[in-house]
Amino acid sequence: MMEVTGKVKMIDQTKEVGSGGFKKRDIVVTTDEQYPQHILVQFVQDKCDLLNGFQVGEPVKIDINLRGREWTNPQGEVVYFNTIQGWRIAKLQGESPSAAQMPPMPTAQAFAPATNLNEEEADDLPF
Repeated sequence: MMEVTGKVKMIDQTKEVGSGGFKKRDIVVTTDEQYPQHILVQFVQDKCDLLNGFQVGEPVKIDINLRGREWTNPQGEVVYFNTIQGWRIAKLQGESPSAAQMPPMPTAQAFAPATNLNEEEADDLPF
């Protein structure tokens, strides 16, 4: 299964293409990596409505399929097109970077006082 994760950069309106009632809706997701990429993902037909609850700036995960097609232009040349087609989208839980890096702090009860100290042992520290 393939997926794209990142923050929503743009959500387009649903558009009808051609006279056959084909609907499509584009979303652009900016990946979170060293060189962020702006990935255009297309939702089609009844999947267009999946984008209704999303807003620019939200972190998302989109499950995708790669689609490719061949077309012969009016000059008789064969041309190929690729499309990244989304079929499911979910909000990712955003967490602050500091919360992700800090381990949880144990409660005060976790620090029991030391009771087995032998105070008569010689201090062997060099200072």
